[in-house]
Amino acid sequence: MSPQMAEVMQVINRYAPQGFVPKAGLILGSGLSSLADQITNPVSIPYQAIPGLQAGGVAGHASLLVMGYLNNVPIVCLRGRLHLYEGVSYESIRILVRIVRRLGASAFIITCAAGSMRPEVGPGDLMMINDHINFHPGNPLVGPNDETIGPRFVSMEDAYDPMLQELMQGAANRIGIPLSRGVYISTLGPSFETPAEIRAYRQWGADAVGMSVVPEVIIARHSGMRVACVAAITNAAAGLSKEKISHEGTLHFGEIAARKLIKLIPEFMKDMNNVLV
Repeated sequence: MSPQMAEVMQVINRYAPQGFVPKAGLILGSGLSSLADQITNPVSIPYQAIPGLQAGGVAGHASLLVMGYLNNVPIVCLRGRLHLYEGVSYESIRILVRIVRRLGASAFIITCAAGSMRPEVGPGDLMMINDHINFHPGNPLVGPNDETIGPRFVSMEDAYDPMLQELMQGAANRIGIPLSRGVYISTLGPSFETPAEIRAYRQWGADAVGMSVVPEVIIARHSGMRVACVAAITNAAAGLSKEKISHEGTLHFGEIAARKLIKLIPEFMKDMNNVLV
């Protein structure tokens, strides 16, 4: 463990309940923080209390690390994420994800807000991500590699765990929530994409677009965690609708999708808890 991570974990362990070992980490995207209200026996740590971190500045992100139980499953919830477009470094995102792993989680469940490039998947719908295109200007694993965390070269062939996808689909089917599947492309932001860019991304095979997720997935896979991701569709991508894209719209339709996620994620957690060691 690096000296910085050792210092980080000293702070986390001062707050963590005695004997607390999470099964999974859960990160909440824009407009999705209401899911955290279901966590029982929560213990919260502000991001700015953790060495190397700062509070995020985006509406809809609370910047709290919460340890507790969701449907009786022990989890670490990252209530709000940090974005590269805020000027934070990859190191800050690495710290957040690696805390989850150091606490003992073997799975990382990601939620996000995204724009849809498929006409049949509209605002308020959910899309399970089954692959991605990294269009961020870099990779969070660039630089010296810590072999105690993961290998120098990481396969991303099954970045989104096939078994977790099947469990998520089964949970959605049981409770009657439509769940499409698609490829996510990450852009830097904070400007939304142009219609020409969206046309290009569709030609590349992307189904949804957003400004996060991929760095977190890469870091989680590097540390050995299995990953599942569900996107809350908040808008049709640029040029595919007459509606103007805005962050206010993201939060509004994120809340609509959150009503579905509030049902889906706890149901999925029950199945996941029975499968993961």
